[in-house]
Amino acid sequence: MDALRINPNLTIPGEALSWTASRAEGPGGQHVNKTSTRVELRCDIALSGISEPVVRRMRLAVPRWFDGDGNLLIISQKTRSQSRNLSDAQERLLELVRTSLQPPKRRRPTRPSLGSVRRRLEGKKRASDRKKARSWQQED
Repeated sequence: MDALRINPNLTIPGEALSWTASRAEGPGGQHVNKTSTRVELRCDIALSGISEPVVRRMRLAVPRWFDGDGNLLIISQKTRSQSRNLSDAQERLLELVRTSLQPPKRRRPTRPSLGSVRRRLEGKKRASDRKKARSWQQED
């Protein structure tokens, strides 16, 4: 299989990629019973050249795409064409790697403003007073 270029700095070599075709699920009439249009694209992460932090982010994003051996498995059966399903699987792999290349933004802890705390407490007090006014028993 041909190498898959992610960006100018990263290319997944062809040795790390393999694909197989099988019969797709679901409706499709007679066509579905005689053609293998479902595509399974397998990427050997150890041979791919993708760094460990990126692989960790990929595993967090879609853990079900990884098998027990640590290989990435993408299945596509959207169309009735084997070539279109293969290109769809490749696009999904590209998108996953590209999004995982960018580290997530660090969360900066914030505190609510004093005004927002006061408004929230005043709203709770109004709701409490409204419910007390509905009670049947009047205290003397």
